[in-house]
Amino acid sequence: MLYLSSSIFILISIWIGNAALALFLGIILAIYKEVPQTFFTKKYGSKILQTGIVFLGGSLSLDTFLEINSSYFLVISLYVISAFLLVILIGRVLGVSTKLAYLLSSGTAICGGTAIAAVGPAIKAKPEDLTTAITIVFLLNALAVIFFPIVGDFFNLSEQEFGAWAALAIHDTASVIGAASMMGEEAMEVAATLKVTRTLWIIPLVVGSAWYFRNKSEGFGLPLFVIFFLFATILNSLTSPSSDLIAILKIINQVCLLTGLFCIGTQINIESLKSISLRPVLLAVSVWVIIIPTSFWLVSVI
Repeated sequence: MLYLSSSIFILISIWIGNAALALFLGIILAIYKEVPQTFFTKKYGSKILQTGIVFLGGSLSLDTFLEINSSYFLVISLYVISAFLLVILIGRVLGVSTKLAYLLSSGTAICGGTAIAAVGPAIKAKPEDLTTAITIVFLLNALAVIFFPIVGDFFNLSEQEFGAWAALAIHDTASVIGAASMMGEEAMEVAATLKVTRTLWIIPLVVGSAWYFRNKSEGFGLPLFVIFFLFATILNSLTSPSSDLIAILKIINQVCLLTGLFCIGTQINIESLKSISLRPVLLAVSVWVIIIPTSFWLVSVI
C-alpha cells in the first residue's frame, strides 16, 4: 500500500510539475503513514535529487557556468564567511552549544544537510545535535521552496535575480533548485551554478573544522554530486550536444527533482520535531531573518 501511495503521489508531482506540491505530498505521506527507514524514499531520496542536479549540469555549458559566476563569486564568498560567523556569534549569545551552533552555521552558510553531515564527523558531533540541525534546516528549506517564489513574483524579480537570491539565501542545494524551478529555466540554471560555488566551500570548512577540533577522521572530499555536476558541465562544453539531447537531460532533471523532493518530504520525523528545543530554532530563524533581506538587497544592486 505504501508503494502504491508513493507511486501515485510521485506521478501527480511529475504531472503537475510543482516542486512545493511534491514536497508537501511527501510530508503528508509521512504524517499519515509510518514510513520505515528501509523504504526507498528514505534510502535514496537525496541520491535522486543529486542525480537530477548532475543531469542539470549536463544541460549547461562551461561558458554559462563561468559567465554567471563571474558577477557573483566575491559576493558568494563574502556571504559564506559572514553567515558562518554570524551563526556562531548569535549562537553564543543565545547559549546554544558550541557544536550544535557549528553544525547550524555550516548548514546555513554552505549547503544545508550536506554540509552538516560532512562536518559532523570532523567535530565529533553528538547524534542528537546532528538530528536537531538537519531537522531545523530541512523545515526552513521546506518553507523556502513554498514562499520564495511567491516573494519573487510579488517583487517582480527577473529569473536571473531570483536564481541568485535563492542560491544565496536558501540552505540546501535541492531546495534552491526546487524554488528556482518554479520561476523558470534561467532561474534554475543561475541558482544551480551559483549554489555549486557555495558548495565548494565545503572543502576548507571540513578541513578547517577537523583542524580546529583536532579530529583525524577521514572523508574530507567534495560531495560526489558536485564533482559530477562540474564534470557534466565540462562535458557539455566540449561536446556541444544537440538541442534535443539537452531537452532530454532537462526532462530527466525535472523528474529527478520532483521525485527527490517527494522523497525528502517523507523523511520528516515527528518525534525529532518534538525533541527540538527553542534555542537552536531561534538561532536558525533569527539568522535567516537577517540573511533573506540582506541577500535580496545584494542581488538587486549587483
